Parts: sequence; C-alpha cells; structure tokens
Amino acid sequence: MGLKMVDSVTAAQALRGCTVLNGSMDINLRGGNNIAAELEANLGQLEEITGFLKVRRSYALVSLSFLRNLRVIRGDTLMDGGYSFYAHDNQNLRQLWDWTQHNLSILQGRMFFQLNAKLCMSEIRKMEEVTGTRDRHTKNNIVSKTNGDQASCENQELRFTQVRATHDKIMIKWEPFWPPDFRDLLGFMVFYKEAPYPNVTEFDGQDACGSNWVIIDLDPPARATEGNIQQQPGTLILALKPWTQYAIMVKTQLSASDEHQVLGAKSKITYVRTEATKPSVPLDPISSSNSSYQILLKWKPPTDPNGNITHYLVYCQQQPEASELYKFDYCQKGMKLPSRVPTQVDSDEEAKWNQTEDEGQGGRCCACPKTEKQLKKEAEDSEYRKTFENYIHNEVFLLKSTRQRRSAMGVANETQPSFVTKPPTLPEGYATRGPDNDEDGVERTKIQLTVFSKESTVISGLRHFTSYKIDVLACNHPTNPSRCSLAAFVSARTMPEDKADDIVGPISYDVSEYSVHIKWLEPKAPNGMIILYEVNYKRLGDTEELHHCVSRKMYQQSEGCRLRVVHPGNYTVRIRATSLAGNGSWTDPTHFYVQDLRVDPSNLLIIIGPVIFMVLLILVAAGGFVMFRKKQTQGPSGPLYTSSNPEYLSAADMYEPDDWEVGRDKINILRELGQGSFGMVYEGIAKDIVKGEPETHVAVKTVNESASLRERIEFLNEASVMKGFTCHHVVRLMGVVSKGQPTLVVMELMTHGDLKSYLRCLRPDSENNPTGRPPPTLREMVQMTAEIADGMAYLNAKKFVHRDLAARNCMVAQDFTVKIGDFGMTRDIYETDYYRKGGKGLLPVRWMAPESLKDGVFTAHSDCWSFGVVLWEISTLAEQPYQGLSNEQVLKFVMDGGYLDRPDNCADRL
Repeated sequence: MGLKMVDSVTAAQALRGCTVLNGSMDINLRGGNNIAAELEANLGQLEEITGFLKVRRSYALVSLSFLRNLRVIRGDTLMDGGYSFYAHDNQNLRQLWDWTQHNLSILQGRMFFQLNAKLCMSEIRKMEEVTGTRDRHTKNNIVSKTNGDQASCENQELRFTQVRATHDKIMIKWEPFWPPDFRDLLGFMVFYKEAPYPNVTEFDGQDACGSNWVIIDLDPPARATEGNIQQQPGTLILALKPWTQYAIMVKTQLSASDEHQVLGAKSKITYVRTEATKPSVPLDPISSSNSSYQILLKWKPPTDPNGNITHYLVYCQQQPEASELYKFDYCQKGMKLPSRVPTQVDSDEEAKWNQTEDEGQGGRCCACPKTEKQLKKEAEDSEYRKTFENYIHNEVFLLKSTRQRRSAMGVANETQPSFVTKPPTLPEGYATRGPDNDEDGVERTKIQLTVFSKESTVISGLRHFTSYKIDVLACNHPTNPSRCSLAAFVSARTMPEDKADDIVGPISYDVSEYSVHIKWLEPKAPNGMIILYEVNYKRLGDTEELHHCVSRKMYQQSEGCRLRVVHPGNYTVRIRATSLAGNGSWTDPTHFYVQDLRVDPSNLLIIIGPVIFMVLLILVAAGGFVMFRKKQTQGPSGPLYTSSNPEYLSAADMYEPDDWEVGRDKINILRELGQGSFGMVYEGIAKDIVKGEPETHVAVKTVNESASLRERIEFLNEASVMKGFTCHHVVRLMGVVSKGQPTLVVMELMTHGDLKSYLRCLRPDSENNPTGRPPPTLREMVQMTAEIADGMAYLNAKKFVHRDLAARNCMVAQDFTVKIGDFGMTRDIYETDYYRKGGKGLLPVRWMAPESLKDGVFTAHSDCWSFGVVLWEISTLAEQPYQGLSNEQVLKFVMDGGYLDRPDNCADRL
C-alpha cells in the first residue's frame, strides 16, 4: 500500500475495518468536529503496521488511544534517520496510550519526539519501556526541553479523603496539595461523567475541540496561616441521575513558568454510584379478561427504574356501577341500554405492544440512521413526556371515566387508558384480599398482589362482569414503601357469567278482574345490574305473543308487573331479565287462567232491555234525518253533484315572472345530457344571457309534457331557490323561461357531470375514462373537499340548509372545480340512494345524520354529517356508503351510534 495519509475523517473512513496496514501511516489532522470518536470508529480495529507511524502537526489530537488495538509496528520501512515512530509539533497531544491497559511493540527503528509542548516526558519514558526502544535512540531524538514544556506534568497522586453519594448528588473531598511556590496553584479541576463500566481512561473520546468529561473549576482553599486552619478541598456535584455509576477524577491547575517546570498532581479515576430512589411509573398497562373471574394484566418496566426493580405491587379495586343508570326507564321508546363489555386485547394490538424497536429487522441488518428531523421529533417527544410526568407527579388527580351509551347490546373492546395516581398504603406480605366499603355503603372487593421478576400477572377470584380499577406500582426496595413509584392504572371488566341473568324460582300470579299480577324473584348475582325485564304472554290458541317491558323502577314498586287481560281464557307467560351484559334466558312458560265474568241469566233482560230500546230509538232518528237532507238537496232540475278541482292552486303557489325571465328565442338546445327529476336535461347555447358574452354554453332543464300545472309550478319554485345564491362554489342559475311550453330552467353548464359519476370514471379499472385521466391525488382530493366546504359555508351563511348533500348532488365544471349542485332536482337519477321510511317521502338515509333519521330535524350540523360522508365518497372514489347493508339496516345502524369506517389508505389529512 505504501504510505497512507490520514488528514481527514474521510481518509480515515477508507481504513474502516482494516486490521493490518501493509505500509506506513502519516497522521496530519489540524481540525475537525468529533475527531476522536470518528477516528476510533474507523481506525480502532487496526492491529499492525508493517512500516512506520508518523504523527505531525495534528493539533486536533489529545491522545492516540483511538488506535486502541494497535499492538505491533514492524518497521519494515523506516523514515529518514531510521525512525519507526515519529511525533513532531503536536501542540495538544497529552497522552500516547493508557499503558496500564495497552501493550505495543516496535520491532525495528527508533522513536522521535520534538515540539510536543503538552506531552510530559513521563509518557515518553513509559513508551520506551513498553515498546523496548529505550536503548535505540540518541540524545537528539527525544529532547526534554521541547516536550512537555507547557504541561502540568503530574508526579504526585491526589488521594480522596471522603466520598459520599445521595440519589442526585455526590460530595467528594481530597487531601490538600501545594506546589513549592503556592502562587503557582490556580485551582483544581474536577472531571466526572457517566461510566456504566469501570474501564474509563482520562483521554477517552477527547480531542482538542471537545471532551465528554464534565469539568468543574474550583479555587484553591485557604492556606494554613496564623489564625487559619488548613481547609480540605472538595466540592458537591449536583443534578446527577439516580442509581448511575460515575467516573470522577481531580487534577491540579497550575500556571506555566519560563524559569522552571511546575509539577502538579492528579487523582486516580474513582467510580461512585448514586443511591437509588423511587422509580418512574410503569408504562403501558393493558388488561384483558379471559373468563368471568380472571383478569390478565401486562405492563412495561418504568423508563427510569432508578435502582434495581425488586417487585411490582398490583392493587385491584372493584368499582360500583354508575348509580345514575338506575334512574332511567329503558322501556321508553328510543332509550338505549348502556354498553358494558369485558376488556379484551386484540391480537394485533398485543403484537404491537410486545414489539421492540429492534424487532422486525433482519438477522445481521442494523437500523438505518435517523434523520435530523426524526431526532428532533424524538427530543421534543421526550421533553414533553418528562414535562407531563412532572406535572402529574405534582398535580395528582384521578379522572372519572366517561361512559357513552351505544347500541342496546353493543360491544366496545378497547381497554380504558391508563393514568397516574398516588400509591395506596403498601401491604405486608405477598397477597391479601379484603373488603372495602364504597360511598354507597356496599362492600367492594379489594385485592393486593406482589409480583416478582416479571411484568405480568393474573388476578383471580373476581366477580363476574364487574368493573375493576387496577393500580400497578414499581418498587426497587423489598421493604421500604417510599421506594415505590406512583401508580399507573387501567380499568378492566371481567366477562359475563352465562347463567347469572337467569330468573331462578317459580313465577307466581294473582288473577283479579281482567288483570293479572305477575311476580318473580330477581337474579341473585346478575352481570352488572338488571336494567329491565321482558314479559311475553299469549292466550292459548293465539299465534302472536304480546310483549310487555318492565323497568327496574316498576319492578321494585310491585316486585313484578300487572298485565291487563281483556279476553278470558288460558294464558302462558314467560319472563327474561336484561342486564348490562345482555339478555338472560327465558323462563319456562307458566300457565294461568282468566275466568269469564258472566252475569246471572235472570238479570240479563233487565240489563239488556234498556240498551236495545236506546239503539232502536237512535236508528229511527238517524233515518228521519237522512230523508230530510235528501229532499233539501233536490234542485229545480234534479240533484246537484259536486267534485274537487285537482288543478286548483292557491295564489301563494303561483310563480310570477321576474328579472330572471329569459326569452324563449334566446335559447338554442344542442344535445341531451340526461334525465332529471322533472324531465330531460339538455346542453344548449344562450344568447346575451351573460353580460359581455354573445353566446354562453348552458345546461337547460325541462319538465315533462305530461306534467300537471302544479308540477310545473313546483319545478319553477325549486329553481327560484337558487336566485339568491352568488358563490363560485355553488352552481349558478342563469335564467328561467316560464312563458309558454315547455317550461325551462337555464343553469351554469357543468361539463364533467356530477361528482359521483366523475369519481367512478377515475377508478383504475373504469371503462368510462377515455382520456385515461389518473385517480385524483391527495392534493386534488383536498381541493375538492375545500371547494365543497366553501360552498356549504356560503349556504349556511345564507341560512339555507341543504338536507341532501352527497357526491351525486355536487357538480364538476370544465376546469374541474367542484360546486354544490341543484337542490333536490336530481333525486330520480339515483333513486336507489333513497329510501322510503314508513310510507313517507324518499330519504337519503346513507347520508343523513342520526338526529335527522330519528326526529326529522335538519340543521347545519346535519349538513356537516353529510359532508363527512362526501369526504368518505371522495377517498373511496364514490363507493356506496355502508356497503353490504340494506337501507333498513343502515337506518338502525346509524341511529344506534354507528358510523363509517376509515377507508383503506386514507391519508391522515383527510
């Protein structure tokens, strides 16, 4: 290889991984950032140099310890003068190697040291002994006057007299030191840094531009003079990490003298570990229930253990059901049962929870280096996490979980989030269980566990379908309670018991006059609490059962319910309870008989006689009145017949021409565009309809020839709604032709049709895309949504509620601008998108908000819901919302609190 010049980090990188250099090396480094670390990373594996090693004018070097594995300099090739090791004019070089840990052999040649101002002669003499070159050099090879002449070469050892540590500070003191001329002592330098392993040297990772040691400068103590006692030098090192080993070293700081060399002192490197303190909170507790009496609990170790974690404390406290749930009558129409579910962990979530940062990477592959942006974000996240934890530690509180009512028997499978609370009083022993009285006076079960050597446990012996609050504390001392962390908590619910909601025991009844009082016993240990009872009964021979709902409040008043039975006969009744977990089983049918309360035959004539007489009297009077009215209606030429006029319209319904009226001769129809709500839609040319434009391409809407007068007036009135709108993102009305037939409405021409058809033609597999236009980008989708939002905001400002916002009612212009389309006039085109509920008008149920479906209320808020569905249509290229569900199923799903799932590959911005 010859001579390898190392004058930059780039040149050193060319030797990365090299163990034998077949040639010589010339190191000439005058500056750079993080030089020591870079050189160690690239040259640290070099073990042998066959030629010579030359280090000259390397002002960035403080030590040669970056060649940590160099063991042999063979000297097969020597410099002029026979030198195999040459060190010249290295102004900051202070150490060659740590000779207590390093061994180096120079097989041939001599050493040369000149103008190394801070390299003490003791370092050079030590290298002579280790390398075996003491007898090879002459007096001019190593000159003591130019080596170490600006250094404070320590020939004495400072001994520590006191070292004490707490969890965040270390106090050290050492024996006094004074040079022959006490004025030469400028002070002491205390060096310290984290040292996980006791193998630190003074110059590790140090170069002329920086050092990984933290340095504290101290003034000399007061000298022992008359009246003064000699003070012992020392200092207090603050802001340290708990349970962390630190390397500490003390050196003197002396002034340089031209007259004589001043010899200083330094201590050996000592290692001190700070004391342990309470750890930070355990991370990410998750819980799941695999049975009606067990909860599985997992967590991660705390970020800062601040000691060796000895055990974890787990507290499990039964939580009462919300008392306000008893106040509601769930039998009322529209009232939904509150959802309560056992906590279960999804397999994907558990895999994600268990995955570490190193998992998922190939066997020998290492992680890609993080970008500056990623490192900055991690630093911000870490700072936020620390700030948040500090706030929680100072302002501890316990949040009350918010319950949401969903479907009648709905399920919500997420684990409630964890929070931090103060730890309860620590237990004595491994596991205890005891009662705890809640505010309502009910005895609640409280379980305490101690977990060793793992971050998971199983809590057994719990009550079925019951909510529990679980606290997890990390401790790093076996007996000291103050060495336990604050608690991270998670809420969990056990699974329901299969037969817990079944009604046990006989059903009793008490039959009275056309009513039956049914009584039964409540389930002894239901799943959560009983919300209502269902009572089904029918008469023998009937095919349909009658249903009666009994709320908990009604049951408590009579220990059952009272049924009104009109018809006598044999009846069967069965009952089931409904709890927070769902329905129990039906009871076996119970039979009862309602007697026919017949009267005595001897009294039958007395009761029925007056009734028959009154009926006959009423019939005679009614017949006479009818004959009288018939004679009154006879006119001079016979009877008078009347009928209603179906074409009659009140004055308020009539359309009156105004400034929007356009002459029929100014409209020229070109071609058909499609079928509209009232009739055909055409493309045409309008003359002088826009100021400054002789001809304008427009869309012309017509009404069918067979339409009645009322339908024509409604057609014009619907178009009139748009006269007050002037917005770039709302389709503009150009004019109206109401005189003569057919009636015409002239609109702004939207070349690309409605948004639904436009999106579907952009699908990759679409056959209706002759231009081959690609699917819309995220930027284009956001542009579409912004244009629709602007149009809807304008309508809202005009106090107008659209009520039918959907992709089919948005139009796409020639320049691909999306505008809010005509209002209610395209309904027949997409008739399958509408649903007739209970004999009422057609409703777009897949786009309607829950309050609109329930109560028929349409507001700006319900338009916002429809806007969200339009966003879903844009991101899926106009798929049908709630695909796979019928209109009736969609109606029930939305009213029960359901909503659309996030589309695949949907950007977070949407």
